Amino acid sequence: MAGYSQSEEDYLEAFYKLKIKGKVIRVKNVAQALDVKMPSVVAAVRSLSEKGLVEQEKYGHIELTKKGEKVGKDVYDRHKLLYSFLREVLGLDHQTAEKDACQMEHCLSPQTRERLLRIIEFTHTCKDDKVRFLKRFMHFVDTGKMPDHCLGCTKC
Repeated sequence: MAGYSQSEEDYLEAFYKLKIKGKVIRVKNVAQALDVKMPSVVAAVRSLSEKGLVEQEKYGHIELTKKGEKVGKDVYDRHKLLYSFLREVLGLDHQTAEKDACQMEHCLSPQTRERLLRIIEFTHTCKDDKVRFLKRFMHFVDTGKMPDHCLGCTKC
């Protein structure tokens, strides 16, 4: 979503995740979730409130506006998509995939997002043996060598 900083998107994503977990969004919960100090959350809430993305009564819990929820959900969906691609297609470990998805989610174009979604859907639904390219790719990643049956192959 254009127009929001990485930090603002991180806060909105954290608010959204707390909301879908059925938790009340409080400054303390957000500070813990993002590993930041409570005054940082207060400043972010003030800024996001001025942009019409959140509402908060003085010392009360935080509510996402419809617009804020839309942005938070979008960031969360981008994160899940990237994490899935990094884990399932590229075979990265959980920590690396999580960290990289957090950083990449802020600069993903709609075109790239669509292609990533398509390749993940394809690999999940295609029953054809041609999807075995992922197994061959992981063999190459693990060993640095092409599988024997791929050497000189024009089908892979």
